[in-house]
Parts: sequence; structure tokens; C-alpha cells
Amino acid sequence: MVKLTERERILRTYKREPVDRIPMLDNAWRGTVKRWRAEGLPEGVAWEDHFGFDRWIRVMPDNSPRYERRILEENERYRIETTYWGATQKVFRELDSTPEVLDFYYDSSDKWEEAKAAMLKDLDDRINWKYLKENYPKWRAEGRFLQLGLWFGFDVAHTRLTGTENMLIGMYEEPEWVTDIFDTYLTTSLRLAEKILAAGYEFDGVFWYDDMGYKGSPFFSPELYRTLLKPYHKKAVDWAHERGLVTEMHSCGYIEPLLPDVVDIGLEMLNPLEVKAGMDPARLKNLYGDKLAFHGGINAQLWDDIELVKAEMERIIPVMKEGGGYVFASDHSIPNSVSFENMTEIAKLAHKLGSY
Repeated sequence: MVKLTERERILRTYKREPVDRIPMLDNAWRGTVKRWRAEGLPEGVAWEDHFGFDRWIRVMPDNSPRYERRILEENERYRIETTYWGATQKVFRELDSTPEVLDFYYDSSDKWEEAKAAMLKDLDDRINWKYLKENYPKWRAEGRFLQLGLWFGFDVAHTRLTGTENMLIGMYEEPEWVTDIFDTYLTTSLRLAEKILAAGYEFDGVFWYDDMGYKGSPFFSPELYRTLLKPYHKKAVDWAHERGLVTEMHSCGYIEPLLPDVVDIGLEMLNPLEVKAGMDPARLKNLYGDKLAFHGGINAQLWDDIELVKAEMERIIPVMKEGGGYVFASDHSIPNSVSFENMTEIAKLAHKLGSY
């Protein structure tokens, strides 16, 4: 097969069609890239270009309540700030650290109507039109795969707006509140996406984050998923398909019990197949490979041990690429424990194993 552009290669993979090689799409932590620069990655060269990875462009407008963002405390180690979603968090200054959420303002159904009204307000100025205008022609000229990012679902609601316990309790005790949150998030996301498309910008797919599991178990039962969240996932997929766009969902954790319903909504691609949480990429390929494409599934905890990760790649990639529909990546992102030397060997082996 002739060499494909990134866009052609990725689109064909969503549809489980033949490609010249499997796409390679991943995220590297900021500290990882900084380490690679110190160990040999040339300045001014994107790590994706150096290692021969593909890239995607994702545009995700702001559908938050636009709560006032303020710094409440600051020192050499961290700052405490409020977010656009009404959370108060401690942000550590170390690279690749995870903020510690201290409090949620919109933590109950009593405060929800305030957030909802704010999310539905002033939609047009939530899109970075200048960024689109300046970069869109370049993206198209380079043959990039373009995604519209949607911001909705269980994950981004409980982590940004309500807090995990409040959301999970709400799913049992106040399901109308929870589904109104899901509906408002998705409604605002789709209205913003429609504005972008109406302005003449063409995209290839939609993508959303919705982590629904932790180690060994989903956060909720298949029955609750089917009743409360599945209708909104299906609405997003149907909206995309009506506009000729392919769909991908990122859902960390162990979510295999939910997959029959996820497949049923018509989703094309699932990411990241978190092995360390209990997901088995080869098993998923066997069960759903005729209906679903997969992105990820190479245990990130192994990438700092070159012999272990190479053995895992040699075990997983041939199975996943059979019949098409596989994108090479870690099962989340590339941590800063991965050396430049290891990444060089990983990329080389991925190209070798991923060729057809």
C-alpha cells in the first residue's frame, strides 16, 4: 500500500479499513519531554516528529460556568486557587503533579441551577475564533486529523463540578439532577461544536473524556449506565454520525462490564484500554474487534523497563492490528520515568510491529 497521510491513516483505522501501518498517537507528560530534551531530543523538533508518531488536533471550547478564578494562597511549593468550574484546588509547582481538589462550590442539587444558567450563557465567545482562523489552514495543509472535543458525562462532572461522592450518591438518590447535569454539559458542547461547523470549519471526528472505572470495577453498574448515562453517549454519537464524523471515547479504569452497551451506541473507537486497571486488550479485540477500534493498551508502568515493554508490545500489537482498527499508545500517557533511549527503542519496535 502507498504511504498514507496522517488523516487518511487515522480515519481508515476508525473504520477498521486497511492501512500502511498502524497509527501511533500518544500524550507525553511535560516532564517527560523535558527529560528527553536533556537526553538528546533536538531543540525545536516535536517529539512526535522525531519518533515518527502521528498527531491529532483537538479543539475543545469552554462550556464551564465561568466561576471566578482567584488565587487564594501561593508559595514556592504550590498555589491554592478557584477554578472556572467552582472547585478550590491546590496546584503543586512540580512538573506532572496532579492538583488536589479541596472543595466544590456546585456540590449539590440546590446550587445546580446557578451553574446551569451560567453554562448556557454567552456561547459565542467561548470559542477561540482567532486560534481557529490562524491555525486551521496549516492543519489542513499538513493533512492533520481534526477532532472536536466534547465536554460532558460522568467523569468531567464529578471531577470538576460536584465531587465524586456527591455525584455517585446523586445517581441513586437524585437521578433527575444527575441527568440534567449530563444533558446541560452535552447541550452546551454540541451547540458550541455546531457554531464551529457552521462557520465553515470541517472536522473529522469527535472525542470526549468519560472515565467510568477504577481498578477492577466500574464506578457504577451496567444498569445505572444504561439508565442515566448511555442516552447521552448515544446522543453524542448520533450527532456526530449525522455530520459524517467518527467518534472516540477516552474512559480510564476497568469498564469491560459496560462495553456491551458502549458498543451498542455505535462508538467507533475506545481509548485507552487501561491494563493496570484490569483491561485485557487481546480479550477486548476478540470480543468486540468486529465492531470497535482500539487505541492504547500498552501498560505504561512497563515503559521504563525496555525488555518488559518490548515483550508486551510483541505480545499485544500483532493481535490488535489484525484486521485493522488499532492505534498504538500507552494505556494512558507517557510518564517521565521513560528515558529518551527507551522511547527510541519503543518507537522503532512500534514501527516494525505496526507495519502491514
